Amino acid sequence: MLGDAGRGQVNVPLLQVDGLVKHYRGGGMFARTDAIVKAVDGVTFSIGRGETLGLVGESGSGKTTVGRAVLRLELPTAGTVRFEGTDLASLQPAELRALRRRMQIVFQDPFASLNPRRTVGASVAEGIEIHRLAPKRDIPRLVGELLEEVGLDASYARKYPHEFSGGQRQRIGIARALAVEPSFIVCDEPVSALDVSVQAQVLNLLLDLRDARELSYLFIAHDVALVRQIAHRIAVMYLGTIVEIGPARTVIDAPKHPYTQALVSAVPEPDPTKSTSRIILAGDPPSPANPPPGCPFVTRCFHPMKDARCTAERPRLRLVEAREVACHYAESA
Repeated sequence: MLGDAGRGQVNVPLLQVDGLVKHYRGGGMFARTDAIVKAVDGVTFSIGRGETLGLVGESGSGKTTVGRAVLRLELPTAGTVRFEGTDLASLQPAELRALRRRMQIVFQDPFASLNPRRTVGASVAEGIEIHRLAPKRDIPRLVGELLEEVGLDASYARKYPHEFSGGQRQRIGIARALAVEPSFIVCDEPVSALDVSVQAQVLNLLLDLRDARELSYLFIAHDVALVRQIAHRIAVMYLGTIVEIGPARTVIDAPKHPYTQALVSAVPEPDPTKSTSRIILAGDPPSPANPPPGCPFVTRCFHPMKDARCTAERPRLRLVEAREVACHYAESA
């Protein structure tokens, strides 16, 4: 069984993101080269020590771009990212490199993220060597201990990535992230490429590591039911913006934004005696190069009170029943 996501939550912010914006110029080979693609358009959130924030939304909503911008793998167009109170944009390259060991990432594809020409031991040891965290003679022992911590045998250090299953490769990726003793990890859809039977094992591992090491996660996924198992809070993204954010159970059990309601309605009901009503959204999401001037969800919204205000005025996040919602008529959801 998965652990209780509510354990160990701390309110002191480890990461503070304010007004994060990431725009790209050009929309593709056959698009206007001067078009501005608004991949992330004003995202604000915080993550406390030992806390997991789940970031959910459909493909193209900007989830992965947020994760990469937070780590400065992508340079933000605007906004600030503060880690332990330090504005990452103010750091010199050497200072940022030193801080990077505190902020790591686990990628979606465990095979593509590992160098096929390097042994598992060499990949896990790379961060330790770069940051000079241990004498060279101690590194093999530390690598073995890391592999055992993620549920693998220490002898696997001599093998290559192609010799492992997808779940084992993801455990190796987690061990590599842990090698530099981080306090914050971006988990970019870490189980979406794995078999369903393996997903729960990896989630349990992440929960155990969070509790044992007091880690904080930004857990990116498109599966709302999966995120509920690990996240303290959930932020729902649509077209580069957060439309609802709050405690995981509050957001999922009583969603207030129409888009969140549609996502939750798609979660299968395991009890065959209970009837469910699936919300089918009409049409496709607008292009991030040409978003609606008002509410980003207005073209697919099914709220009975939708009116001209939704078309003209962009709603801002505001407190509605223990969570923040970007909807003019959230109270009547």
